[in-house]
Amino acid sequence: MDIIQRKSDILKAIAQPTRLKIIELLRKGERCVCEMIPLLNEEQANISKHLSLLRQAGIVDFRKEGVSTYYSVKDKDIFRIIDMAEKIVKKEMLETAKMLKELK
Repeated sequence: MDIIQRKSDILKAIAQPTRLKIIELLRKGERCVCEMIPLLNEEQANISKHLSLLRQAGIVDFRKEGVSTYYSVKDKDIFRIIDMAEKIVKKEMLETAKMLKELK
């Protein structure tokens, strides 16, 4: 597989708001889908669809326990990517705030 394509697949998988929220929920550890539903305020079918895409991209793992399915992040380095994006957003916000302050 082409490395550029693989990088693109990973970035595309996390570049969707609901999937990003799911990854953030999994930052603190494994969670059952049933726990995610009220926290994300989404339908189970929608959450399951996003989890499936994250699984296909190799970002999350899952295990079944009875009727429950538990998900966890496969490689914690994904949080470094998300944290870096947050750092960039915060810098942009500070620069915008500074420019707005200078306009006053």
